[in-house]
Amino acid sequence: MTQNYDVIVIGAGATGENVADRINAGGLSTVIVESELVGGECSYWACMPTKALLRPGEAMREARRTSGLKGAVTGEIDVAAVLSRRNEMTSDWDDKWQVQWLDSINVPLIRGHARITGPKMVSVTSNDGVITEIEANVAVVIATGSVSLMPPIPGVDSCEPWDNRDITAITEIPERILIIGGGVVGVEMAQAMNDLGSKEVTVVELQDRLLPTEEPFAGEIIEKVFTEEYGIKVVTGVGIRSFRRNEKREVTAYLQDGRELVGDEILLSLGRRANTSDIGLETIGLEPGKFVQVDDYLRSTQVEGGWLYAAGDANGRALLTHQGKYQARIVGDVILGKDIKAWADNGVVPRVIFSDPQVASVGLTEQAASDAGINLKVVEYGFGATAGAALRGEGIEGNTKIVIDEDTRTIVGATFVGPGAGEQLHAATIAIAGKVTIDTLWHAVPAYPTLSEFWLRLLEAYGM
Repeated sequence: MTQNYDVIVIGAGATGENVADRINAGGLSTVIVESELVGGECSYWACMPTKALLRPGEAMREARRTSGLKGAVTGEIDVAAVLSRRNEMTSDWDDKWQVQWLDSINVPLIRGHARITGPKMVSVTSNDGVITEIEANVAVVIATGSVSLMPPIPGVDSCEPWDNRDITAITEIPERILIIGGGVVGVEMAQAMNDLGSKEVTVVELQDRLLPTEEPFAGEIIEKVFTEEYGIKVVTGVGIRSFRRNEKREVTAYLQDGRELVGDEILLSLGRRANTSDIGLETIGLEPGKFVQVDDYLRSTQVEGGWLYAAGDANGRALLTHQGKYQARIVGDVILGKDIKAWADNGVVPRVIFSDPQVASVGLTEQAASDAGINLKVVEYGFGATAGAALRGEGIEGNTKIVIDEDTRTIVGATFVGPGAGEQLHAATIAIAGKVTIDTLWHAVPAYPTLSEFWLRLLEAYGM
């Protein structure tokens, strides 16, 4: 017998949960389907466990930068305690609390693998083979997220590489680790493994710098700190020819330039792909394994009838948890009949890399703004060159930069690199989303002595 609901949500990660909550609160009946853990990637294998692994090292270095505390911080990080805290943050990979939350908002959960079988029709197969047929009166929302990209490099399968799930769930710290990919995951996990005791950490990035999608100075600062302060080896501008794991369990990465790098474990952090390979897209004319193309209402542009939506990583617009939640709120409102579009996931996307120093950015880089034809002016100011930064400790590495549209006198991009930079980002996000002119920002006086004083210095450097 087919079960009937107004809205079917496929995927109970952060995005799917928020879609279901929004729609249910609006009065439509909603069911959510999940084949793994309710709460999804962010709760168990990404945002929360990675930050739990990174926080102790950050706190230790902050103390060691502070006069009067240096001598008090003489021991090493208690790795067992860090991993225990990581386990607490993931609820030991048990989703009972998330399920209780769904129960509290009266959203039923069907556990199993969902496949779309036709317009507004979904079939769910449980682990024990039981099939449940469900039909939507109004809409089906795909919120299946993304998975790690495994490149077709010779030897990649036989070398037993780790992905983000493997490394965030580790129980032992490898002596030597090779990290292929110098983006967010690669940089954060290089930091974490170094902090937690790996003797050799090597990061290989195909492009000419770490964090290649951010402002060039961001990757340059991180590479400088990694190599000079932490002893992390960084290799940029070279690709991988092949991988091999030998009988001693050592893994070798053979580089295109002839070099060979050896480690005990290898992490591949080369990006993400849509988690849509086996959800029945072919039955409605879409290509499995691809991102679902949507308009600003987050409605599929390739399926007739206006019943199919995709939110979060599954649509490829902005692969970040907070952007998925934003899209979830938008898609919920759209299905409930509100005239609202998503636009903050296109040009106003805040992002933070939780290395030490942190890299925090929002909006366009200088290059992206130039490519868009914006009449721009760029100003920079050292992150550590304020009284607030001086009070945070000695030897702070960092920089700040804003990209200004001269025609509208508004900020279109901002990047901050420094300890705790992520907590300084929201002001820039508000300024960009609100199209606040620099003339108005000149009257937003930062409190003294706080890190936020760099806002004043940036505006002064502009010429205010």
